[in-house]
Amino acid sequence: MAIAGIVFIVAGGVLWWVQNRQQRRCNQLKLARACQAADLEATATAVSKEIGGGDWRDYVWLWGTVQTATPLTSEFKQVPCVYYTSTVIREYEETVREKDSDGRVTSRTQRGSETISEHKQRIPFDLVDSSGQVRVDPEEAKIEPVEVLNEFRPGAPAGGMLSFGGFSLALGDVGPGGARRTLGYRYRETILPVDRPLLVVGTASDRTGSIAIEKPAQDDQPYIITLKSHEAITKSVGQSAQIALWSMVGCFGVGAVLLVAAIVG
Repeated sequence: MAIAGIVFIVAGGVLWWVQNRQQRRCNQLKLARACQAADLEATATAVSKEIGGGDWRDYVWLWGTVQTATPLTSEFKQVPCVYYTSTVIREYEETVREKDSDGRVTSRTQRGSETISEHKQRIPFDLVDSSGQVRVDPEEAKIEPVEVLNEFRPGAPAGGMLSFGGFSLALGDVGPGGARRTLGYRYRETILPVDRPLLVVGTASDRTGSIAIEKPAQDDQPYIITLKSHEAITKSVGQSAQIALWSMVGCFGVGAVLLVAAIVG
């Protein structure tokens, strides 16, 4: 009982760290300055006249439309985008034998899955609003894309070659299936499409000589690219902090009760 109490106390400590971090992130999202592309240009110009260029930083959020002259093309759906994740998952079943405490062996069939291919790619893009445009460098951003494909294809492909859109993979490249019986393959793809309105929360900087949105230097300042509104993403992070808080209180409470019971008993 004492060991279980210690486990709950440790879990509560982990949840305290999670809650604290999520609350700081929520506070930072609320502090991010709402602006448009033209506001950034005006602020950067004013700051450069005072202290010179290259040192200006401002944590901001902007809502605009994704545009680029040279978009990516997603592998499966062949959709123009600035970010995509294409995943192939093998779904299978296998017979599992288990021995109970009396030595009896029973068999059951269970399903499982494994990822056999996953490709991700992202490129910088322009975020365009009614006042102008600003460059966005998505490196290290938390990207919340839209799913454009989730399709299961049963059975084994003809010729041992998986193919979908511009993607192909020889099954010999992924190794034998062994005792696992392949049921089929699931194809999933998520993207950030061009010409789609989205939110960017990050640091505006003139570090490279031109204005761009990039990853903040402060760890508790989230760098987010999402199709959700600023209000929705702030609420989501705040709810995560609240869930962690109540879970933390519960773990500490149960842990304390178990430790006291162990000591008294």
